[in-house]
Amino acid sequence: MDTKLTLRLNDQVIERAKEYARNHKVSLSKMIESYLDSVTKQNELENKNTVTPLVESLSGVIDLPADFDYKKDYRDYLEEKYK
Repeated sequence: MDTKLTLRLNDQVIERAKEYARNHKVSLSKMIESYLDSVTKQNELENKNTVTPLVESLSGVIDLPADFDYKKDYRDYLEEKYK
């Protein structure tokens, strides 16, 4: 359900936003809705710490020893590469 919302914005901001909307063939309302949607979803994601499906599928693919030092291993790799 769509609900009407009244905003008070600077005239120059409104004119630039209208021009942008015209150039991108989108309504100003849709632009505002998309922005608010992305901001609120981003905030939810930051609070959730979700694991993406790709990372989930890769989980457990490699078994490493408990004392594995990835920094040392990477340093050794770089030293060998740039000899």
